[in-house]
Amino acid sequence: MSEISTKPYFIRALHEWCTDSGYTPHVVVQVDSRARVPRGYVQDGQITLNVGLMATNKLELGNDFIEFQARFGGKTESISIPVNCVTAIYARETGAGMGFEVEAFEGSEEDTDMTDNVSDTEDTKPQEAEKPKASHLKVVK
Repeated sequence: MSEISTKPYFIRALHEWCTDSGYTPHVVVQVDSRARVPRGYVQDGQITLNVGLMATNKLELGNDFIEFQARFGGKTESISIPVNCVTAIYARETGAGMGFEVEAFEGSEEDTDMTDNVSDTEDTKPQEAEKPKASHLKVVK
């Protein structure tokens, strides 16, 4: 039997901790061809997303994917992120959270091209993403 990853459990636990503490949970994602995110907000191959309950609709923090709907530039987008692409989850207000190593995708070289399966968002300008305070993050394998 293969070992079950602890990563989705840590993500759910930290999301719950942020919510219970009145903080805003954010995830940092290394975008690849499997991630469905608004392309206009991706910077240097990454995107930081607010996954708080007030910012999302139909949020599902699954073992394989994080899925939800959110508004970008006034347009509702369906977001789907592979859990193994999440590099961090943290509280926006304090920077406290956890960092993760990104697990390699078992695909071809072309799968690193983030233009496939990425939704277009018209008339939106990327906002400067808030970076987590690295001193509060712990990298987990």
